[in-house]
Amino acid sequence: MATRPPVGLPKLSRRSRILLIVGVVLLFGLITGSRLLDTYVNWLWFGEVGFRNVYTTEILTKLGLFLAVGVFVGGVVGLNLYLAYRSRPVFVPVAGPDDPVARYRTVVMRRMRLFGLGIPLFIALIAGASAQADWQQVQLFFNATSFGVTDPQFGHDIGFYAFKLPFFEWLLSWLFITTAISFIGAVVGHYLFGGIRLAGRGGQLSSPARLHLALVAGSFVLLKAVAYFFDRYELLFSNRNEKFDGASYTDLNAVLPAKLILLCIAVFCAAAFFAGAFMRNVQLPAIATVLLVLSSVLVGAAWPAVLEQFSVKPNAIEKEAQSIQRNIDATKQAYGLTEDKVQTKPYEGKQNVSLEELRGDQATLGNIRLLDPAVLAKTFTQLQQQRPFYGFPTKLDIDRYTVDGKVRDYIVAVRELNSGGLPENQRDWINRHLIYTHGNGFVYAEANKVNAIASDTGNGGYPDFKVGEIASNGKLFNSTDGIEVKEPRTYYGELFGADDYAIVGGRPAGSSGEYDTDTSQYTYTGTGGVSVGSIFNKLVFAANYGERNILFNSAIGDESKILIKRHPRDRVQAVAPWLTVDGDPYPAVVNGKIIWIVDGYTTLDNYPYAQKQQLGEATNDSLTTEGGVVQQVNRPVNYIRNSVKATVDAYDGTVTLYAMDEKDPVLKAWQGVFPGTVKPSSDISAELRAHFRYPEDLFKVQRQTLASYHVTNPRDFFSGVSFWGVPSDPTIDNVITAQAQEQQGKQRKDRQPPFYVLAGDPNDSDKVSFQLTSSLVRQNREFMASYVSVSSDPDTYGKISVLQLQQDAKGPQQIQTQFLTSDTVSKDLNILNQQKSNVVYGNLLTLPVGGGLLYVEPVYIERASQQTSYPQLSKVLVSFGDKVGYGSTLKDALDQVLTGAGTTVPAPTDPNNNGQPPSTTPSTPTPPNANLSPELQQAIKDMQSALTDIRNAQKNGNFTELGAAYQRLDDAIKRFDKANTNGGGSPSTPPPSSVVPSPTPSG
Repeated sequence: MATRPPVGLPKLSRRSRILLIVGVVLLFGLITGSRLLDTYVNWLWFGEVGFRNVYTTEILTKLGLFLAVGVFVGGVVGLNLYLAYRSRPVFVPVAGPDDPVARYRTVVMRRMRLFGLGIPLFIALIAGASAQADWQQVQLFFNATSFGVTDPQFGHDIGFYAFKLPFFEWLLSWLFITTAISFIGAVVGHYLFGGIRLAGRGGQLSSPARLHLALVAGSFVLLKAVAYFFDRYELLFSNRNEKFDGASYTDLNAVLPAKLILLCIAVFCAAAFFAGAFMRNVQLPAIATVLLVLSSVLVGAAWPAVLEQFSVKPNAIEKEAQSIQRNIDATKQAYGLTEDKVQTKPYEGKQNVSLEELRGDQATLGNIRLLDPAVLAKTFTQLQQQRPFYGFPTKLDIDRYTVDGKVRDYIVAVRELNSGGLPENQRDWINRHLIYTHGNGFVYAEANKVNAIASDTGNGGYPDFKVGEIASNGKLFNSTDGIEVKEPRTYYGELFGADDYAIVGGRPAGSSGEYDTDTSQYTYTGTGGVSVGSIFNKLVFAANYGERNILFNSAIGDESKILIKRHPRDRVQAVAPWLTVDGDPYPAVVNGKIIWIVDGYTTLDNYPYAQKQQLGEATNDSLTTEGGVVQQVNRPVNYIRNSVKATVDAYDGTVTLYAMDEKDPVLKAWQGVFPGTVKPSSDISAELRAHFRYPEDLFKVQRQTLASYHVTNPRDFFSGVSFWGVPSDPTIDNVITAQAQEQQGKQRKDRQPPFYVLAGDPNDSDKVSFQLTSSLVRQNREFMASYVSVSSDPDTYGKISVLQLQQDAKGPQQIQTQFLTSDTVSKDLNILNQQKSNVVYGNLLTLPVGGGLLYVEPVYIERASQQTSYPQLSKVLVSFGDKVGYGSTLKDALDQVLTGAGTTVPAPTDPNNNGQPPSTTPSTPTPPNANLSPELQQAIKDMQSALTDIRNAQKNGNFTELGAAYQRLDDAIKRFDKANTNGGGSPSTPPPSSVVPSPTPSG
């Protein structure tokens, strides 16, 4: 019987082959061209900022990994394919005329070089490209340093787990991948070339194929034995027990011995595979495989599960005590919360103290901040923007300066360029990239004062602005008694996007300059920027941005420069890719220059026994939720240090990295990778160090950790009854309308952010200290548990103070509820709402004063339904103990609390004491209307009655009664004004806030 010969691939004509080659070349050019262009642009930029060694080290490391891993994986796979080919049978029977294997075999044999080299090359390219992503892990291995601390189980230095173990496991994973692909390739090759036949009852396997496959499979099993060896160390990162991370009792007493047993079994099984290969015995490897699988199930899984269920869980506290203690010690070490850095002391949290005790704490009372940087961005914009193409970030910043010999905290902001604010008809390429290139001015306002008391005319309640800027006449202007700014022009800032660029300097004669003021132009003279004068660089950047104007615009001269990567975070992240950058850069004036200060963190996720946290969740709060601060990527960490402080010059973009924690082993390792890129701490000038703030993201992670790890006893830790929590932000629903007030309980549960304050030092109440602070409440309850603060002063930087309350005190949510349910506050807010004003609550500050806790919250008003509305400080809320103060000024509100004239509220009840208040002796409150004349009392009574009628009329939809009630309210307010003007109240004491609403005319 004749058989049809196998059909091969059709042959291509010469023209088709040429077209195919041209198409492949074009496709390769499209894929690689953009990457080459991007690489060259980055090479130019890194050279401009003086960090080219960072870029070249990264590129060379990636290239080395690409070649090493690609050659290894591709070479081993190619070798196994070659062995399958060379060991093929001389005669291969054909199953029939339609045997598909025969056709494929013929195709492969005709193009052996194409398949023999093409397949390994393709696999090598994929493997090499995948390996590049792990360049940091490889560099840390070669530059590993010692921590000087050993793990409690194996006695290895922590550096082994941080730098070496990840590399060993990475190497092992590539060996597994290579072996697995090689085995699959060998099976396919032997099947294709006839070494494996599926015909017949059991199929046939040639001796060379059996030898080859057994050796590859044995190698895989041997690698598994090595994996079991390293798995022992991975137990120190176990999360078997949901209460803590690290090796549990079951891990140490069941899983760890099981790993050693399985290691020995795997070695025996690998030997069985190797022996079976040479003894031509297939049964021996098969038995070894079954043994390995059964051992993994019984020893590796079943035995630990039995021990956990019947021994550990019934006696968990005793069994896990050692592991919990290890977890507590390691976590404190990993997060920088050891006893030398954290001072915890009891704090009485008094509800009632003497007037002398309160007034004696002037370091805090004299510096209470009224301006909220998260609220006032619109106010800064409306009053200090000057031109529509300038702008301010949505969240302003706080810093302290010494002016006239006194330390004051200020709300600070840079008047940045915002090209998106240009009118539509002016948003052409020339205006956006050649004319409007920089911001102008450093704007600041003292944080504890306003320009005047808010009044009906709307002129008061605003920040007392001061500036350093280029004035309209083109000359430098600095406010008197303020901060001296020598160069207010800013080419780098927070409002620039990733693709924003400007071409500056080197303008030919006759070309228009950059906009400076309405009467003057300016030409950039800074050192920053990439040269774009040559025709080649013009062509490069024109292609990079897809903009032909860069190539043909005559205003771009030989000395012109292009400014790219203009956001401070982007610049720092680029020059230090190994850092985690803080989400909130802030500006500071140092020696007359505006610079951006950016905090950088070194992190790990493999510190033995340390508790892991999700960085994004730990740093999330109401500000990140609303977009005021960049939120961190949500990835696990269990070690963090603020090792680097970075500065970015706002004028020329110079990036400087300073070592802040020179003892950090992770920083030392990266300094080995990139020598000379981080300057020593001794290079930090005193002027710059005076403006360093303890970073917010680090503090958020640490307060989250302290909420649990202030507990040091394993038994108490296991029970969790003493844990704390971060309170939700009580002011998050800060726009209150009349309808929203009825739904006040439906607040979002975003965390309250930490606050920078200038207050008395926790260890020296007479000393003023710039601190980052936060309240912590009892877990799942709203009572205050502790007050945490950390110093930003140079001499005590990083010292954390924890004041642990000894009795129940109201937390932020309870205080906010107390404020809003106060008769005076609720009535005044109703009046404001009727005037079509939105009420905006500022940050609720918690301040330890006189042995108790003082709460201060500014209240802003903003006209509703107005595009140009902006917050104005209207009132101040104050609470101490069982008193609430509410006044137009901080002094008024404080006086009400300090003199006992404020509203008296019930003390907090203790659910653990049958709902009774804590054992304190409250003072007898002064009757709220004791000092008021009969006329005032009657007016107040009529106002309260009218407000009640207004609410009832609104609820019933009776507009006739509503109008009459408004008229009665207006009459009562006028009588109140008249009586108050005639001296109806006490000349020395403000009207009691519990009865007297704000004398604002009705709308």
